[in-house]
Amino acid sequence: MCPLNTLTVSSHQFDESRKVTYLSIIIPAHNEAQRLPDTLRAIDAFISSQSYSVEVLVVENASVDETAQVVRSYGKGHQHVSLLQEKIRGKGRAVRRGMLAAKGEFRFMCDADLSMSIEQLVRFLPPQSTDFDVAIGSREVSGAVRFHEPVFTHIRGRVFSNLVKLFALPDFEDTQCGFKCFTAQAALDLFSVQKLDGMSFDVEVLYIARKRDYRIVEVPVDWHFHRETRVRMMQDSLGMLLDILALRRNWLDGKYTRTR
Repeated sequence: MCPLNTLTVSSHQFDESRKVTYLSIIIPAHNEAQRLPDTLRAIDAFISSQSYSVEVLVVENASVDETAQVVRSYGKGHQHVSLLQEKIRGKGRAVRRGMLAAKGEFRFMCDADLSMSIEQLVRFLPPQSTDFDVAIGSREVSGAVRFHEPVFTHIRGRVFSNLVKLFALPDFEDTQCGFKCFTAQAALDLFSVQKLDGMSFDVEVLYIARKRDYRIVEVPVDWHFHRETRVRMMQDSLGMLLDILALRRNWLDGKYTRTR
């Protein structure tokens, strides 16, 4: 099955008169009241140097802190920032909500901790990335650099990555980096059928994309380890493995049939 047509509009070709949003930045946020102000300011600084239109969608996800209030307050002075809310916890659920609500020709998934500096977003867009439907950040391909990551943490991540390669996606070294870009058509198609609410949704989306012959490119990133990361590798790995087996069954059972 062939992928939908890919948009290849470069930033310098963007025409503001078209009244179309060029880029959507989707930030899933669970208990991110402390980090979001700095993250949103960094994104604003990046946006101010670009020639195209950008919207920022923060999807507050079952937080028990003041994440929603922080976004509302910030949004009062920044009309391009919007708040969406999901009452049930799950990064996959939050990203799905943002991707389907977005209006951008390109839709970029962005972790709230900005472990990859936002300036690197240009690597995911034309003209630096072309002829793609999905562009995924990678900490493993040539040109990528990891900063301050403990050896044991890296080893744990590689164990899971190898499980993903064995059971689902043999072509990719890093499916879990929290920075990915989709064309509008690919985002609408993939996330309209994506089902997993938890951390395994990355694998699920890429699995469907690969099965549908979407063009997937890997983008090397400079990635900084943050000790306060929300990922609980030891606790989450078994559940993620079960999810991988479940998505394989879902595909065989026809549960990812296009809805549009």
